[in-house]
Amino acid sequence: MSTFSKALSPALREIRIFCCQTGQASAGTRQFILSTYPVIKKHNPDLPVMIREANGTPARMFARFERGVEKHVELENLSSSDVAASVARILSVS
Repeated sequence: MSTFSKALSPALREIRIFCCQTGQASAGTRQFILSTYPVIKKHNPDLPVMIREANGTPARMFARFERGVEKHVELENLSSSDVAASVARILSVS
């Protein structure tokens, strides 16, 4: 994923990704995590990226920015590329 091949905004404080570890609706999110997490951490080693998997949990992502501002996006039933586009949009990555 070349979209995430650079440092993210310093205003970004944390990323939290929730999904179901077995549900089909979270398959795109799981694939996104497998393919993109290493790239994000390589370019943002101090950024906390928390991945929470629980049975039946709808796929979604939260981004916390400075001054407590939070944004979130629903990722349920999206393909890996659609998840990447949604995450990039919420993080304002071009």
